[in-house]
Amino acid sequence: MNGNDSYDANHRKSVEVHRVSILLLSFSIYLSLRVLLKMGLALGCLQVEQSTVAIREVFGRYEDVLEPGCHCVPWFMGRQIAGYLSLRVQQLDVRCETKTKDNVFVTVVASVQYRALAENAVDAFYKLTNTREQIQAYVFDVIRATIPKMELDSSFEQKNDIAKAVEEELEKAMSAYGYEIVQTLIVDIEPDEHVKKAMNEINAAARLRLAANEKAEAEKILYIKRAEGDAESKYLAGLGIARQRQAIVDGLRDSVVAFAENVPGTSSKDVMDMVLVTQYFDTLKEIGASSKSNSVFVPHGPGAVKDIASQVREGLLQGNVAAGH
Repeated sequence: MNGNDSYDANHRKSVEVHRVSILLLSFSIYLSLRVLLKMGLALGCLQVEQSTVAIREVFGRYEDVLEPGCHCVPWFMGRQIAGYLSLRVQQLDVRCETKTKDNVFVTVVASVQYRALAENAVDAFYKLTNTREQIQAYVFDVIRATIPKMELDSSFEQKNDIAKAVEEELEKAMSAYGYEIVQTLIVDIEPDEHVKKAMNEINAAARLRLAANEKAEAEKILYIKRAEGDAESKYLAGLGIARQRQAIVDGLRDSVVAFAENVPGTSSKDVMDMVLVTQYFDTLKEIGASSKSNSVFVPHGPGAVKDIASQVREGLLQGNVAAGH
């Protein structure tokens, strides 16, 4: 038991020593890092981020452009960082109010994308104090010189021309300061609210007028087609009646010829009278068999049949005379 107690005591002691050693080592590393950091700061070590350049000066005078990475700028030698310049593409949205040629006030929204050039970083850093205000001033100048020459409708149609004019003017002006104009867009042209409402009403009226014209044209076509269909129907009905009457005449003629051949001594007049009498009684039969309640008064008797035959005969003779002439 005494041997085990002695082993446990030694083991605990070694663990404590190991723990203290680790703490001392960590503290030593911490102190070393603090010392190195202070030495780095004392020597002027710094880091420049990607897509950024730093402007180094010596006693207030430009000395060099520092690229991305780690650099040493010893302050005790009069060197310092005057500032940083981003090389990333930046965007500036400019709202400009102006008036068109037809006296309509509009708000033009231009979007300018620009960036500083690394090779001209000195000009970009020292020549301008406020780049965004400078660009905005040039945009105002170009837009207010261009839009008043256009009418409202033309300004919407020529947005690309306006953007091109702004970009050319900016490129010419800002290149002297070390900046590149990447792209210029006219993203919106906003007329006054009352003008916008009037334009919408004009557009709606034009569309309603077009719809009315299309509807009238459709009705016109429908009426024409109906008239053509009615005319064609009447033509076909007349053609059918003519063919029906021709068939009746052909049938009567064949009946007369056949009766005269089979019954010797009969004349065509006798045969026609007999056919008419037969047709007369067939007509009476049809009238009597009709289920309609209409009342039809026709003369009846031997004399009536003779009168009908005379009228039909006279009609046929007059038709033949007219056809001969």
